[in-house]
Amino acid sequence: MSVTVRVPAKVNVQLAVGAARPDGFHDLANVFLAVGLYDEVTVTPSPDGLRVTCAGPDADQVPLDRTNLAARAAEALAGRYGRTPDVHIHIAKDIPVAGGMAGGSADGAGALVACDALWGTRASRDELLDICAELGSDVPFSLVGGAALGTGRGERLTALEVGGTFHWVFAMAGRGLSTPAVFREFDRLGEGLDIPEPVASRELLDALAKGDPDALASAVSNDLQPAALSLFPELADTLAAGRTAGALAALVSGSGPTTAFLARDPEAAAKAAEALRDSGTCRTVRTASGPAPGATVIFA
Repeated sequence: MSVTVRVPAKVNVQLAVGAARPDGFHDLANVFLAVGLYDEVTVTPSPDGLRVTCAGPDADQVPLDRTNLAARAAEALAGRYGRTPDVHIHIAKDIPVAGGMAGGSADGAGALVACDALWGTRASRDELLDICAELGSDVPFSLVGGAALGTGRGERLTALEVGGTFHWVFAMAGRGLSTPAVFREFDRLGEGLDIPEPVASRELLDALAKGDPDALASAVSNDLQPAALSLFPELADTLAAGRTAGALAALVSGSGPTTAFLARDPEAAAKAAEALRDSGTCRTVRTASGPAPGATVIFA
C-alpha cells in the first residue's frame, strides 16, 4: 500500500524578527498564510530501507539523502514508535525550491502525516506538532495550514481567523537564497541598532479577520526583506514590476527570493502575473489563493 499527502506552500504576511538569541535563533512574530501551491508526498514500504526520490520543477536541487526533512520526519516518527523507517518517500514538487515558501518544511510535514497513516501509529495532533517543531521552525505550520501566528522560532502556533480569500501572485527568481545566510545578513545590518521585540500587527490581524485585501496590503511587512535585497539586489526590480502591474502590495516572501504580490481579485492577479512574466525580472510566475488547508491525506 501507499499513502499520499498534499501539503501547501506559505506566504508570510508579516515577519517581525527580534535580535539573535544566545542559541543563534531569533524570536519571531510570524503571521503565516497557507496558499494553494502544493507538494504531494507519497510513502510506500521499502525493502531497501529509507530512500527519497523527487520529481517536478527544480527537483535536481532537492537533497535525496537523510538531510531531507521528509527523511528526517520518517526517522523521527519511527524512532518514537520503536520501528525502522523502511519507506520510499517520493516528493512531487510544485512549491518553489529554496524560495522562501516552506517547500522543504511542507515535505517534512507531509512525510510525517503519510508515515503515521501508513504505519497506523495514530500519533496525536500534539505529538505530530511536537515532532514538527523538532524538525524546523516552519514545519508545524505546514501541518496545520490555514492562517496562524507563529511565535518563539515560529513553531508555537495560534490559529487566526480569516474572513475571506486572498489572491496572490508569486514570482520565482533565477536562483535561490539560503535562509541562514539571510538571517546572518539581518544580524549584520542590525549591528549596533536597538532591535525591538517582535509583535504581531493588530491592523494586519484585523485585516485577515475581515477578509479585506486593501487593509491587508497596508499592513504586510517583512523584517528580512532588507537582508534579502542586500544579498539579491535584483529582487528590487521584480518588486517594482509587480507594483507597476497594479499589485496592492509587494514583498519578499519569508527569507526569499520568491516575491509575493497581493491582488484585489483573481482577474487582477492574472493581469499582474502576465505583466510580471513579460517584465523579464523573474524566472517563472504562479498565482494562488489562501488560506489553504494543511497537510491532508488524499490517497491511502
